[in-house]
Amino acid sequence: MSTEHFRKTTQALVPTQLHTPRMEHYDLYPAFPIGARKIEIGYDALARTFARTRRVMLDGYGGVLWENFRAQLDAALQRIGIRAAWHNVDAALYPPEKIEQLIAPFLGGDDPLFGTRFTGQLRDFFDPEALARLQPDETRQLNIVYGCGAALTNWDAPIFYVDVPKNEIQFRARAGSICNLGARSSTDAKAMYKRFYFVDWIALNQHKAELLPRLARIIDAQRPDEPASMDGDDLRAALGALSQNYFRVRPWFEPGPWGGQWLKNQIPELPQDVPNYAWSFELIVPENGLVFQSEENLLEVSFDFLMFHAHRAVLGDYADIFRYEFPIRFDYLDTFDGGNLSLQCHPRLEYIRQQFGERFTQVETYYILDCKPDARVYLGFQENIQPDAFRAALEQSAQTGAAVDIEKFVNTEHSHKHDLFLIPNGTIHCSGANNLVLEISAMPYIFTFKMYDYMRLDLDGKPRALNIARAFENLDFTRRGARGQAELIAQPRVIETFSNGQLVHLPTHAQHFYDVHRFEFRDAVEVETNGVCHVLNVVEGDAVILETRNGQRQQFNYAETFVVPAAAEAYRLINAGNGEAKVIKAFLKPKSVVEAILGKSD
Repeated sequence: MSTEHFRKTTQALVPTQLHTPRMEHYDLYPAFPIGARKIEIGYDALARTFARTRRVMLDGYGGVLWENFRAQLDAALQRIGIRAAWHNVDAALYPPEKIEQLIAPFLGGDDPLFGTRFTGQLRDFFDPEALARLQPDETRQLNIVYGCGAALTNWDAPIFYVDVPKNEIQFRARAGSICNLGARSSTDAKAMYKRFYFVDWIALNQHKAELLPRLARIIDAQRPDEPASMDGDDLRAALGALSQNYFRVRPWFEPGPWGGQWLKNQIPELPQDVPNYAWSFELIVPENGLVFQSEENLLEVSFDFLMFHAHRAVLGDYADIFRYEFPIRFDYLDTFDGGNLSLQCHPRLEYIRQQFGERFTQVETYYILDCKPDARVYLGFQENIQPDAFRAALEQSAQTGAAVDIEKFVNTEHSHKHDLFLIPNGTIHCSGANNLVLEISAMPYIFTFKMYDYMRLDLDGKPRALNIARAFENLDFTRRGARGQAELIAQPRVIETFSNGQLVHLPTHAQHFYDVHRFEFRDAVEVETNGVCHVLNVVEGDAVILETRNGQRQQFNYAETFVVPAAAEAYRLINAGNGEAKVIKAFLKPKSVVEAILGKSD
């Protein structure tokens, strides 16, 4: 199948095999080794597995190209003499009109971006009587019920699960090759994404979590002609190994109207035929995957699987607070030779809970990984801010296209490498041009209320949506002038020295439930997790080697993000370069502080 027909992007699919040694610079396909002969490639290998049973429930995630998958697997089965009876679980879905009524309260009406989290489950999309009628044909050698929700038929049969990375789901939506759960056809890609985020992924994730302990086989279907697959017990063992050692998710990248050139220049393996890269999804785990390697073969699963299987090992003392939600996000915002981000703020805690159904809100920091001498960050208000005048200027601009003198209202700060700017919710902010920002944040990642966007069009030629009214329901106008500068810029201090370096604390705001440290060292440092998950990034130096107490060893290069779960207990960072290495560590504040900010878990 030609990629141009089913996905809209020039970014490469994850290869089926990794033939070359790991890159000595930023690696696009980080993989965790799981031993020999665990991963198989292709439909013929799958057919041999299916042939061992008389019935299969072939379930999976939204975004699978089900009819292509069925046709190619059926052909492989016929090559070994098996004629299967196929039963499409979509036949038991309620009509699209009824499904639209079910989900309408969660889609935010006319709001182009925001809805609220679905409170139902996947079963709500199906007619129970129609599900019951989907029964095997006992005259056939093999019966396969397939599609999202196939396991709801409750056949006496093993469950095979077909997974697709969420970035691929978005590329397929943009190409119009898939549609939302229970819909007849694809629609505008942004509308599809809103429904994915607030409805489909909620229901499908809950269903996936219930199935994981029983999965007989996992199938990575991002390559329509070459699926990779692995036994369910091997998957669970691999997830367990990750949760005791380390992981680095597979990053993916997006261009944007303000995007820059740093990522393109630093990562030459990225496609160069886009105007820029604005974002790198370094660790935005609701949309990242984990890649496993067996000999040369690769298989990717959604990050959700790790939390469903081992969230207590990953999060340690905080597992009851965050449950299956990984709390910390790392991503890059690249404005090198680009433009300013939109002027924006994020919702207050109660607002995001009441309006969108999220459990915690988008509290951010900007860590300046690199910048040009003229780079600035917009942060907090000018001392003499008049909220009514500011809103009037923004609304007039939105209506007429008139430019706004933003610096008349908003404070700016010069940025320098290794600065940390603090962005608690309600704070007006944006990165200016010529920064490479490592955004360290709480995990919610789409709740940005844009107030001013320089009258720019998106890369699809359409105006970008503004959220002036929502922003003014959340803006904190006390963060102004000298007070804002004192409150919103971290003041580093050395908290520990050792023979070859030091540990620096970059204190975060009282609203942040996470904190930031920086190791600066020439040889090596020893670190205890103390029941807390550590999120790390090599912010200076060529590379570091991670050694965990459990015996795993892995190199991480400049600008790469990686995670050491709480259950790893201890690890060592070894400087693999010639100069000083600097490694950022983000971690959760003491449990009592986190509970005071978020409230105690249910």
